[in-house]
Amino acid sequence: MSSEYRYQQLEQWLLRGIEEQRWRLGERLPSIRALCKEHGLSKATVQHALQRLEAQGLLEARPKAGYFVSLQPRTVRQPQSRVSIEAPRPVNVSELLLDIMRRSAAFDLIPEFRAGDLPAGILALNRSIGRALRRQRGEDYLYYDEPAGDAGLREQLSLHLARRGWAAVPEQLCITSGCQHALFLALQACCKRGDVVAVESPGFYGVLQLLEQLELQVVEVPTSPDTGMDMAALEEVLARWPVRACIVSPAFATPSGALMPLESRQQLLALAEQHDLAVIEDDIYADTALGPLPDPLKALDRNERVILCSSFSKSLSRDLRLGWIAGARWHQRILHLKLVSQLASSRYLQQGVAEFIQDGSFATHLRRQRHELRDRRDRLIAFLQAWSTELRVSVPAGGLAVWVELPEGVDTLASYPKALEQGVVITPGPLFSVSGQFSNCLRLSFAHPWDERRTRALNQLPELLLRG
Repeated sequence: MSSEYRYQQLEQWLLRGIEEQRWRLGERLPSIRALCKEHGLSKATVQHALQRLEAQGLLEARPKAGYFVSLQPRTVRQPQSRVSIEAPRPVNVSELLLDIMRRSAAFDLIPEFRAGDLPAGILALNRSIGRALRRQRGEDYLYYDEPAGDAGLREQLSLHLARRGWAAVPEQLCITSGCQHALFLALQACCKRGDVVAVESPGFYGVLQLLEQLELQVVEVPTSPDTGMDMAALEEVLARWPVRACIVSPAFATPSGALMPLESRQQLLALAEQHDLAVIEDDIYADTALGPLPDPLKALDRNERVILCSSFSKSLSRDLRLGWIAGARWHQRILHLKLVSQLASSRYLQQGVAEFIQDGSFATHLRRQRHELRDRRDRLIAFLQAWSTELRVSVPAGGLAVWVELPEGVDTLASYPKALEQGVVITPGPLFSVSGQFSNCLRLSFAHPWDERRTRALNQLPELLLRG
């Protein structure tokens, strides 16, 4: 038997195993040593077969871990529901959203469930914060930090942003109490009561909460799960109504995980200049990229129209209430609003995080997280593909969730209380809009490991959603 035939034979055997789901998405194949022993092949022959499957996009090689079945996006049908453009309206946030937030259920099907050890990155972060606390001397505890925040942390953040394509300087940044606080400051700085704000639809429900509190009107702009906000639709909106600001998430927008291409980013900034628009960039998911980190929209901003907002809550810890904002032409106003609304941030917490970034621990954490999130995303999509109904599912290259479009007639909002009775918390599609659309959609997160309890909860959903 020729060596060529032997590697092709192994390649076909592995391919059949993948097609028959002997190894599902995200799962590890047998080791090279095990394949050599089982098939009586040399190491070089086995490696050649594996490398050929990797070149086809079927496998992913991970250093010191082996070969894993990787996702083929072309095999997954993308969501295609689109929102119609409607006149601006006030926002009334659903009580159901408040219930989900009270249960801390934004990214977990069973939020009361606490299991597992702390990840290595969080242990390293805790040690850095502990060292910063022990270094406190004299009467520091009697003084507030400056409104802009710790200079060391702003320096590390500017270096991190520079590696992503925006040559930021510390003076352009202000530390906030998370991204939600940053978005709140941005809207306060550039809008007044009654102004119209354009948002993605489906889009982030946290933004809708802020718009309601600030008594701003919202106009929803359709989005694509691939490319984000539809620029042609935004242009139509701007021609019809006096929009004051536009909130977008160019990098892995929730709930779809869309990544806005360069052409759309350039069109957005051109429209902002033409219509005197403030662009508020929600950049919170960028560091969850499963591949290269995307540039911020801010990197293209030549006219100081983009207010960049972000935090560590999605890339590091929800409990670490530290974010940042780059306020562009509104920055001095934002510094004043931060002083009024928060006064100051915790100095030792900022110093600990700055050390965590500076010594390379944050970069190490992101590399490890990238592999974990890819595994969880692929396993989630594999579970969904096994459902006995046709679905459309987004395949994000970053973020923490997928957007699932179920058959017409499914009402995810009506399914919420039924799921709750079974100890499962879902995030229905209508929460991501003020228009009442997306009733047959829901967001499912892959932020947590697919252990036995979460897998069982996920497998309950077809019964709860499709047969209720």
